[in-house]
Amino acid sequence: QVQLVESGGGLVQPGGSLRLSCAASGSIFGFNVMGWYRQAPGKQRALVADITTGGRTKYADSAKGRFTISRDNAKNTVYLQMNSLNAEDTAVYYCFLGLSGVGTYWGQGTLVTVSS
Repeated sequence: QVQLVESGGGLVQPGGSLRLSCAASGSIFGFNVMGWYRQAPGKQRALVADITTGGRTKYADSAKGRFTISRDNAKNTVYLQMNSLNAEDTAVYYCFLGLSGVGTYWGQGTLVTVSS
């Protein structure tokens, strides 16, 4: 079994920054992808960014230039540094881990609220 524990969400003012973390534990081996989706009220869950074991990254257009994803493979932890936040970034952010040939695991979600 794999468990994902997220941290770092909260309330931030427009223009501010937050750093999300997600630590994975359990049977994790081989190539995998870790990353973040988000779901805003009334909208579908959408990819924010992901990163492979080898460090290849992918970003949603809305995240490019403002968000940076990184990971520590030794700790099975992925980070999302979010800068220049605005109200449209308000959402529940979900961490995921995709294991090749096994499936995808999800965290419980962490709420990010951007408001003055």
